[in-house]
Amino acid sequence: MTKLTDLKISSARDGLNAGDFTAVELAQAHVAAMEEARSLNAFITETPDIAMERAKQSDERRAAGNTAGPMDGIPVAIKDLFCTEGVLTTAGSHILDGFIPPYESTVSNNLREGGAVMLGKTNMDEFAMGSANITSYYGNVINPWKGQDGKDLVPGGSSGGSAAAVSGRLALAATGTDTGGSIRQPASFTGIVGLKPTYGRCSRWGVVAFASSLDQAGPMTRSVRDAAIMLGSMAGHDAKDSTSAPIHVPDFEAALSGDIKGLKVGIPKEYRMDGMDAEIEALWADGIDMMKQAGAEIIDVSLPNTKHALPTYYIIAPAEASANLARYDGVRYGLRVPGDSLDEMYANTRAEGFGDEVQRRVLIGAYVLSAGFYDAYYLKAQKVRRLISEDFLKAFEAVDVLLTPTAPSVAFAIGEKMDDPVAMYLNDVFTVPASLAGMPGISVPTGLSKQGLPLGLQLIGKPFDEETLLRTADVLESAAGFDGRPNP
Repeated sequence: MTKLTDLKISSARDGLNAGDFTAVELAQAHVAAMEEARSLNAFITETPDIAMERAKQSDERRAAGNTAGPMDGIPVAIKDLFCTEGVLTTAGSHILDGFIPPYESTVSNNLREGGAVMLGKTNMDEFAMGSANITSYYGNVINPWKGQDGKDLVPGGSSGGSAAAVSGRLALAATGTDTGGSIRQPASFTGIVGLKPTYGRCSRWGVVAFASSLDQAGPMTRSVRDAAIMLGSMAGHDAKDSTSAPIHVPDFEAALSGDIKGLKVGIPKEYRMDGMDAEIEALWADGIDMMKQAGAEIIDVSLPNTKHALPTYYIIAPAEASANLARYDGVRYGLRVPGDSLDEMYANTRAEGFGDEVQRRVLIGAYVLSAGFYDAYYLKAQKVRRLISEDFLKAFEAVDVLLTPTAPSVAFAIGEKMDDPVAMYLNDVFTVPASLAGMPGISVPTGLSKQGLPLGLQLIGKPFDEETLLRTADVLESAAGFDGRPNP
């Protein structure tokens, strides 16, 4: 029989329903895997007691003939950006030391009510600021994949702990959040599927905020079908979140028909960049061929403002971060570093509590929002963001989805690019535009590099048309036949 940790959500669901194994046995297998793989540093907080209790409840429901949904009994990891009732929530930061929320985020609560079994809280870049999972106060996460030279690799970020847990067979799936690529880029680096839904599809209530107009929760799984199943359990309108869309949640799994004949797939010319890695270029060409072979129509499109996306993002996101992070002052919760005055206590707490990258972005954000520079930077960035969004909407008048690379490179070694923030920011060059426009995007593992490391392609869909996006991704996944897994 297949090892329980090698199952996907769909096969685990079927096995549980058939009585091939119990939710307790499934949870036990994953708890053991977590314990054996602590060297990856994928988790900040493990919750084996909660996992076993919820698995037991799942078995009791099945025995009574009452399942809570397709995620009932499925062991999942929760990114440590989601507040979890009674469980330490840190956002990967020293400043939230000891913060145990008395409430549950809407997304994690939706999964909990759907019967999902929480294994623990995954490590992440501090306040989701980073693309290599090296800014966490709790240390860097190690990619389960290894380079040919044996060096430890980054898992991508900021959802690197979630990506490592799913890729390393420590959890069947995990929640992630994506502000500028923090689900899709680590998915590409670790050979898994990462889906950023349309902005507003999943509630942000109870998710520690980075940039409120960009943050979006999504699933990280080992197949497109699993992403469809999990998104169905995560999504839904939430009156507690004013940005949550009051839109019906369809049966995403039912949309996976395997047929994209006649579908129009756009290839944005602006994503062909100077000096682009030849392997990424070849992978993209292979993906285009796979779409053609499946009966899709390939159409060249233009997104002329793509070149402005990265600088626009790195004005808007730090600006919103500086406002959101003003609440961490040492007064109400988390870390407090005493001072001789209230102002000194604020300063001491924030200086010790925030890491270098968070301080960098708070300073950038405060600068672009300051009286002398608001019009020159923040206001202009908002106008350019509108143009970027309009580019996508115009392209979607002619096509149904867009196909692009996910990341400009494979996973790199821990320690590389650390001294160059701009080089690190360029990791998000292909993912940021869709984030600024609020479009749904998915990364699908499509091949291996010469070094034997995973490479992903990204599909971008129309707003709230995750069904077409997932249907296309499912066909791409089948055509690619990716079956790589981390070195043992």
